[in-house]
Amino acid sequence: MAFSFSSYLTHNSLCLLTLLLLLFLASQSKRCHGFSSFGFDIHHRFSEPVKGILGIHDVPDKGSREYYVAMAHRDRVFRGRHLAADDIHQKQLLTFSPDNETYQISLFGFLHFANVSVGTPASSFLVALDTGSDLFWLPCNCTKCVHGIQLSSGQQIDFNIYNNKRSSTSQIVGCNNSLCEQQSQCSSSSATCPYQVNYLSDDTSTTGFLVQDVLHLITDNDYQTKHVDPRITFGCGQVQTGAFLDGAAPDGLFGLGMGDISVPSILAKQGLISNSFSMCFGIDGSGRITFGDDNNSLDQGKTPFNLKPLHTIYNITVTQIIVGGNVTDLELNAIFDTGTSFTYLNNPAYTQITRSFDSKIKLSRHSSSASDSLPFEYCYGIRSNQTVEVPNINLTMKGGDNYFVIDPIVLISGGGANNVLCLGVLKSNNVNIIGQNFMTGYRIVFDREINMLGWQESNCYDDEIFNLPVNRSNAHAPAVAPAMAANPKVTSSESNDQRRLPSSHSFEIKPAFAFTVALVLLLAIFLAYL
Repeated sequence: MAFSFSSYLTHNSLCLLTLLLLLFLASQSKRCHGFSSFGFDIHHRFSEPVKGILGIHDVPDKGSREYYVAMAHRDRVFRGRHLAADDIHQKQLLTFSPDNETYQISLFGFLHFANVSVGTPASSFLVALDTGSDLFWLPCNCTKCVHGIQLSSGQQIDFNIYNNKRSSTSQIVGCNNSLCEQQSQCSSSSATCPYQVNYLSDDTSTTGFLVQDVLHLITDNDYQTKHVDPRITFGCGQVQTGAFLDGAAPDGLFGLGMGDISVPSILAKQGLISNSFSMCFGIDGSGRITFGDDNNSLDQGKTPFNLKPLHTIYNITVTQIIVGGNVTDLELNAIFDTGTSFTYLNNPAYTQITRSFDSKIKLSRHSSSASDSLPFEYCYGIRSNQTVEVPNINLTMKGGDNYFVIDPIVLISGGGANNVLCLGVLKSNNVNIIGQNFMTGYRIVFDREINMLGWQESNCYDDEIFNLPVNRSNAHAPAVAPAMAANPKVTSSESNDQRRLPSSHSFEIKPAFAFTVALVLLLAIFLAYL
């Protein structure tokens, strides 16, 4: 057999190239190193399934004036730890004139829920999701909990209670455990670890002790679906006070903060996921939370978290506000809070964004009256079937990436010529909060491994395959026009040729799939040279 030096070089170069490519692809995908992702569907507080389970029926119709007034009031009352609003300590009822309808605001509670399964045998709990706290807790061995409610029809709805003694996989957490934060309250290192978490300014808290048990998960990965039952530490909540007794989170609360005791932190420490999670909010109100979702995508916007000791909130910096082409260099810190319905800004940011919006939109300001009680300052009358050009809003984040607000407006249906369009931004007297209305249409990634917030447009259903690109270079590039239901018609103020491609024009291959395809192709080429 003849020996060819050139063939020898080609063969070895190919081997080296193959190795380098494989190493590169592996480095680009954390999931190729054994990480998986797990997820739950997200349900809005006022979705039909949640209303049925929690027995909530005295809620105004979505899209009505009463609905948005109540939601804004809910923000201020329930997120009192963030907002220094005047009405935090006001009574918990709202009465609307002229029809004098009254709604029980105390039942509004947390904004999003997910169904989780814990223990052996498995029990399901519809838990509230909270990015502003760390601890996952369930009502357990209750001495003061909400056991259920009785509807006006007489029907009794019972809430789920965890019993650590009935789960064969449950264990008490001792005071010598590294996750026991209240060791000073322990009589000895072998004693049961107590916990207490205070949430709001109105004495809302949960108290109990820590336990360990299994959390039942199923991988999200299409190429490898399997059941995983990691052991997690969570609170056995014996006593609930304040809003919890009014139904704020009757089945418990799932903390998503940065602390070591949060479930994402525990799963990451066990090597099951990368230390990150994402939340996606669709236009229709449905969504998805995924543990282990990270900032791998090259067309994903990113900005660093502002880390402060003892803080678990996800705080970022905005460096520039662009409204319909009006550019303002204005630096502000803001919390990305998935539990707040609307966006709250301090001055001068509030004045800048609202007045720029007002100067660009070609509508007459709605004359507010006492009977309106609208929480939004900048509202406009609009006729049915009227086409409106809505100014685009873009927040330039620290690091230079652009965050285009997909759906900044609120449409309040009044019938006929009484429809009102409002900018969904309210004035804050304390901290700046980017609320869920500014996150709608995005997959928001809370990547604690690299301390970055990420975002990528998504419809929350097939975001693993189809994604809209994020334009990082053109600060004036428009967002997709706000998606409104039928009337009135709303369009972007920029020309159509500036719009980004629809999702069907942008195809992203999953990291694991790309890795597999590249591996097969390279091995085929390698074998062809043998």
